[in-house]
Amino acid sequence: MAEENEKETSENESGGSKLKLIIIAVVALGILGGGGFAGWTMFLKDKEEKPPELATTDAAQTAGAGAQDPNVFGQIFEMETFVVNLSDGGGKRYLKTKIALEYIANEHIQAELSGRLPQLRDTILLVLSSKNMEEVQALDGKIAIRGELIMRLNQLIKQGRIRNLYFTEFVIQ
Repeated sequence: MAEENEKETSENESGGSKLKLIIIAVVALGILGGGGFAGWTMFLKDKEEKPPELATTDAAQTAGAGAQDPNVFGQIFEMETFVVNLSDGGGKRYLKTKIALEYIANEHIQAELSGRLPQLRDTILLVLSSKNMEEVQALDGKIAIRGELIMRLNQLIKQGRIRNLYFTEFVIQ
């Protein structure tokens, strides 16, 4: 009988110590995971969320002194809605977007933008319709499309420069 009691208490102690060890390990992992998450949100998350800057410095430098200061806003040229079929999916997927162009005002660019509207729209339609679903869904893809459009549109314009391009509506279906 005494031997049975000793056996039970030693089994209870070893089972209890295993349980304590498991609890300590779970708490330690929780603390390490929480600390890792806190470090990520404080230090790395801000860097990941900032979109990379577009290569518009050449356009900004040629447009005049106001274009060199990123705090100076340019004039906005609103364009009508674009609806294009995406290049994948057999024409079943489409993109509907509205675009606004920012430019540094001078006496000729507004008239040139209005006069070249068919060429600007054609260029935008060709670029957008050449993209597939993956390119238009990802943030990096949208930023790349923005940069490509700015570059191609600036090749058409002779009297000034487009400083930035804004998607004011962007629907993929």
